[in-house]
Amino acid sequence: MKITINSWIVSVFVMVALLVGACSPTDPSTSSPAATETASVPAVETSPQAADLPRLEGEATVEMIVNGSPITIQVDGMNAPVTAGNFVDLVQRGVYDGLVFHRVEKQPEPFVVQGGDPQSSDPNFPAAQLGTGSFVDPETSAPRYVPLEIKPEGAEEPVYSQPLAAGSARPVLKHTRSAVAMARSNLPDSASSQFYFALSDLSFLDGNYAVFGYVTEGMDVVDQIERGDRIESATVTAGAENLQGGAAAN
Repeated sequence: MKITINSWIVSVFVMVALLVGACSPTDPSTSSPAATETASVPAVETSPQAADLPRLEGEATVEMIVNGSPITIQVDGMNAPVTAGNFVDLVQRGVYDGLVFHRVEKQPEPFVVQGGDPQSSDPNFPAAQLGTGSFVDPETSAPRYVPLEIKPEGAEEPVYSQPLAAGSARPVLKHTRSAVAMARSNLPDSASSQFYFALSDLSFLDGNYAVFGYVTEGMDVVDQIERGDRIESATVTAGAENLQGGAAAN
């Protein structure tokens, strides 16, 4: 679906209210990088924060059951190893089982479905406060955050902890319909467990939020998700052996 200028502007405002990260209620940046044929490839920035995080060295498949129906997610550790590793590790830990989709934005244009706040496992937790929670690592008793990780086209490695600058290369993993990406605050390294499904092509998010996979089957199920629906289960059905570190290593 082609988004008009007016609805694009509305979507930007919705995105500001929607993509609230786990560590802060501050709104995220909404800038959109420009891509040109002569765009430069950013220098690779390593992330000390990523050194102790799980990594997915390859691909994995996750099956998520919502409203009794499966959603198949192909998780891309080749282009987003840390972000993908974090997600697969959380799936293996059972973190997503029973969690709520607390924000669903379909009007005026299909936008996103967001969930993954661990606080939503408590049915008595105030719904108005959902979107502020993070995964707390039981080994450290502290929230676990992952750095912003975006691999530009033409680069050998991802860039960490900074959005892609305007005029730089476009990301390999783009916000096309069915993309799965991490929600965060305006702080680049504030993603934890919350994620969202893109309900349409959202190119204005490219380079600012980390896509780590795509729904390959079950987008019709995603389209039917309503606010308050729960993830009945999430399971790694293939590629678990590609996870390095995390719960699998303990």
